[in-house]
Amino acid sequence: MGKNIPNTGEEKLDQAIKQWLKYDKNPKTSETVQQLVAEGNVEELRVSFGSRMEFGTAGLRAAMGAGTSRMNDLTIIQTTQGFCSYLEKNFPDLKERGVVIGFDARAHPPSGSSSIRFAKLAAAVFISHGVPVYLFSDITPTPFVPYTVTHLSLCAGVMVTASHNPKQDNGYKVYWANGAQIISPHDKGIASAIEENVEPWPQSWDETIIKDSPLLKDPYADINRDYFQDIQKHCFHREINKASKVKFVHTSVHGVGHTFVQSAFKAFDFAPPLAVAEQKDPDPEFSTVKYPNPEEGKGVLTLSFALADKEGAQIVLANDPDADRLAVAEKQDCGEWKVFSGNELGALLGWWIFTCWKEQNTDPCALKEVYMLASTVSSKILRAIALKEGFHFEETLTGFKWMGNRAKQLLDQRKTVLFAFEEAIGYMCSPSVLDKDGVSAAAVTAELSSYLANRNVTLSQQLKAIYEEYGYHITKASYFICHDSKTIKQLFERLRNFEGENTYPKTCGGFEVCGVRDLTTGYDSSQANKKAVLPSSKSSQMITFTFSNGGVATMRTSGTEPKIKYYTELCAPPGNSDPEQLKIELNGLVDAIVEHFFQPQKNNLKPQPQ
Repeated sequence: MGKNIPNTGEEKLDQAIKQWLKYDKNPKTSETVQQLVAEGNVEELRVSFGSRMEFGTAGLRAAMGAGTSRMNDLTIIQTTQGFCSYLEKNFPDLKERGVVIGFDARAHPPSGSSSIRFAKLAAAVFISHGVPVYLFSDITPTPFVPYTVTHLSLCAGVMVTASHNPKQDNGYKVYWANGAQIISPHDKGIASAIEENVEPWPQSWDETIIKDSPLLKDPYADINRDYFQDIQKHCFHREINKASKVKFVHTSVHGVGHTFVQSAFKAFDFAPPLAVAEQKDPDPEFSTVKYPNPEEGKGVLTLSFALADKEGAQIVLANDPDADRLAVAEKQDCGEWKVFSGNELGALLGWWIFTCWKEQNTDPCALKEVYMLASTVSSKILRAIALKEGFHFEETLTGFKWMGNRAKQLLDQRKTVLFAFEEAIGYMCSPSVLDKDGVSAAAVTAELSSYLANRNVTLSQQLKAIYEEYGYHITKASYFICHDSKTIKQLFERLRNFEGENTYPKTCGGFEVCGVRDLTTGYDSSQANKKAVLPSSKSSQMITFTFSNGGVATMRTSGTEPKIKYYTELCAPPGNSDPEQLKIELNGLVDAIVEHFFQPQKNNLKPQPQ
């Protein structure tokens, strides 16, 4: 097909398309673009080339396909060239230490895209520049990449994954030398370096250079051995595990988790969990689920429940497709399944990990060095446990990038970081991985379940006991889908200028607002100087309202999906509170927030699918 000259009538767009056709050597994406040019399909060209994917602290995440706004061979090469250049400026020993690259099982045949192809192209870019690459030879869970960075003292890590996003998406997630996800200013530095390195380097397209290169190493066998040895430090009841009568069902939701959770169970001396056959092997189509995200609840777990009911299993463990998250469900006496929220499982795991630590450490002075972390939109249950038990609790901004970096700071100060979690079913049960890890969390949850079963206690009963002892923490979180960034901005600006400029709502329905923290602007009404303690960022929307009844509600935009999320919680002191009454009150507060703050009809917002 002869090359067509783009003529959209928009000079900047035409230049972006010309440059693309000059640099792109993938016949499928190149042909797609030429076809669009020949057809004069300006609308689709504008979608594909109107902007470049924005490199942020979460790296990149977008649909696979042709153009600068999508994940494809050329954008992967350009991103890796920028990342490599930025690393060279920051690490004089980059060519001695190297980087690690992992990938999941995603694929997009129409554009010739796949996670493994992206990983190999990224490896070719680094190797062409003399940088050693530890490229996993097969699919791995995301937590293996930060683990490898730390374990082998590398300069950085790249994981090619879109986690639990829809099947058409892919992503490029980046870890720094400290083993945690990047935070500012590295995101801006890398983004600038990408812009400076858009022309492919001479060997960047040559995937064959990695085949016989002495700079290429495969860490798969060593990391598989060492990781499962390291997580055994968190196994405290091996004899109970060996004799456990609890039956577990595990699903990897068509992702990478199956083999690794089987190995984690073996490391903890458990019999292997029963695997959901239809979902255990990687499938880029995610053919049995509408959304490959166990956070969405029962709809994703239908096959798991069916297998558990058939086999008489009490517990279901579900990883998301890159196995960094974990959902847990338990069969109730009434025959129904209870899916624990991220906050509920955070309470159970936090209590359990502290209980195990306390049994091993009888010196009361050691408590002063113990820390647990949670994101600011997660339940404050760990704070309540910390206050009563005497260890430290800290909250961070939303996302494991903040918890991972803070955990590393504390570990460098010789502190003990026992646990970190976020309500989005992410748990760090071992400081060997400074990120959420659904593989180790599955094994730790299995041990907790077996230990309790040995005492005729269920997870649900233990959760109730935790709330009775430390105070009920009732939470409710959901989201609205909105693809219009202008609507999102207007929604938040209305709340910031509610009754005149720079004024926030004083009430929400019948609920009185007694405090506001806005981490977009840096305002916090509870501080003497009115400035927020946590870092603020104008690039994302996030406002927290505190209510006179003890309720807290946070509204924020997602960094990786077209969602406006909300998180609400009612905390009661330990003692004689009625959880059902608290639930009714919280539901009333949520209804008021939706009606008065979100205004879904006016703003054309779609609620979370049920």
